Amino acid sequence: MELRQLRYFVTVVEEASFTRAAERLHLAQPGVSAQIRQLERELGQPLLDRSGRTVRPTEVGAAVLPYARAALAAVEGVRQTAAEFGGLLRGRVAIGLVPGALGHHMDVPALLADFHDAHPQVEITLAEDTSDRMLAALRHGELDIAVAGLPDPEPAPGLAHRIVIDEPLVAAVAPGHPLLDEHRGRTSVPLTALRGHRLISLPRGTGVRGVLDRLCAEAGFRARVTCEAAAPDALMRLAERGLGVAVVPYPQGASGATTSRALRMLRIDDARARGRVAVVWRTDGPTGPAARALLAALRQRLPGGE
Repeated sequence: MELRQLRYFVTVVEEASFTRAAERLHLAQPGVSAQIRQLERELGQPLLDRSGRTVRPTEVGAAVLPYARAALAAVEGVRQTAAEFGGLLRGRVAIGLVPGALGHHMDVPALLADFHDAHPQVEITLAEDTSDRMLAALRHGELDIAVAGLPDPEPAPGLAHRIVIDEPLVAAVAPGHPLLDEHRGRTSVPLTALRGHRLISLPRGTGVRGVLDRLCAEAGFRARVTCEAAAPDALMRLAERGLGVAVVPYPQGASGATTSRALRMLRIDDARARGRVAVVWRTDGPTGPAARALLAALRQRLPGGE
């Protein structure tokens, strides 16, 4: 068994294609296929299901995958540790971000630029995705750090976090909406007031949507989400046009129950109804020294940073 075979296997799984994996590895596809078949013969088990339109790991392949990634990470760790002793930080850091994170409270671009200036040999990759997928990628070792929404009070076991945004959820409605008539003169409404109304929300897999679906289910009804958009601003624009009740984190700069958007903001009267975004990492920390150094720099920039 050779490390390159493990690298080829992991890359094919990540790309779900021999062709794309070969392009990423800068190799010819037949060579990649031949090396993986040799690995399968040595293990005596098929690792990849090639029968569909995309390549997927078999049950054995899925079980082997974490160990293959760990072996590659261990070798990279040896290289990085040796480089650290030489005074030069190298390596790759994979970061996941919720859409809009680059322009919120935390100046992520400035932090990354400062880190790049200090460590130009470190390659930083950024990707936007839903919180659910990013948290799963963290657990599987595909990401080193994520800035993600928290759908539950605590992240899954094996993950640590530091909250960077914690805002109450509100029901944003246009003037004349029936919800205002039902709760005339109120600046807040119970969660059950949303029952039956057309709701506008972030997509499934996001932190806010996870909170909304969970709390509605606990209250005995299903959230009637009829419009989805990837950013709170877009949700509020839809609400302005009378398409429903936008469930969003309380907008920064808004005062009282109104905003300049001519929307009424009714706080959802439930202490658990909050939009929370956190920096999340594995409890045992990133495997590489470059990722550990970036995480340390990131945590120093957070409120109450170390």
